[in-house]
Amino acid sequence: MKGIVLAAGKGTRLYPMTKPVCKPLLPVYDKPLIYYPIATLLQAGIKDILVIIPPGEEKEFANLLGDGSEFGIHIEFAVQKVARGIADALIIGEDFIGDDTVCLVLGDNIFLCHNLDEIMKEAIKDDHGAKVFGYYVDDPRPFGVVEFDENGQAVSIEEKPKNPKSNYIVPGLYFYDNQVIDIAKNLEPSARGEYEITDVNLEYLRRGQLKVIPFDRGLTWMDAGTADSMLEATNFVKTVETHQHRKIACLEEIAYLNGWITKEQVLETYEVLKKNQYGKYLKDVLDGKYVDKLKEQQSLEE
Repeated sequence: MKGIVLAAGKGTRLYPMTKPVCKPLLPVYDKPLIYYPIATLLQAGIKDILVIIPPGEEKEFANLLGDGSEFGIHIEFAVQKVARGIADALIIGEDFIGDDTVCLVLGDNIFLCHNLDEIMKEAIKDDHGAKVFGYYVDDPRPFGVVEFDENGQAVSIEEKPKNPKSNYIVPGLYFYDNQVIDIAKNLEPSARGEYEITDVNLEYLRRGQLKVIPFDRGLTWMDAGTADSMLEATNFVKTVETHQHRKIACLEEIAYLNGWITKEQVLETYEVLKKNQYGKYLKDVLDGKYVDKLKEQQSLEE
């Protein structure tokens, strides 16, 4: 399965913060926002990733992520010259996807759950049709809203409804089979001139090939698209990391525990970052300070 991160938004809701730097490169506590969706893909075991970026930001993204080898993965970039909606990412990524399946994640979405890796890996087991998730919110009107029948089956999805039929929205994490390329290419632009991801999901629903999986109460989702939500995400990440004494979306840790990079490679990063808490955390991981993580690494080595 291939992975795509759509990180091409100009972040106009965050002006003037995003005038000198685009939204995905802004910090959420101790790491750039783009780390969080990439970490989501890595937790599914996806190592081949396309990051779709806005024009003029190629150098900045390359400086941060390189070709992904620092994390034992492959990263390439594509530019979305004009903002044409989420589904446009699937058209831009056509050659990258090839004959494979794909997971698309939005560049400003943060997912946190103690067993997120299990949820992600379960989602990619069945490579037929589409799988998206349902997340309960108090006010679903700004989002794509899914309606369930009495058996918990999705029966409709509506984009930004005035009168929502449920409180379950579809967050920015989508799994598709290879049909999605043709579906996206045959979409008609919406009234706002965009290729809507909801229309992609509706086509899968029409074909009887859409599965909507409600997230349970143990998962937290955040859309870091405004100044308030960026601050909320920063405070949340800081609180969790402080109380759990673990980093969220530490790409080096995920890669190391999966056996994609060596101890020596992590030590190289540590030498650069050893004066801050991120670097010290990497050293703690290498030293086996976290017993559960040490067991994971030992099982991989066996």
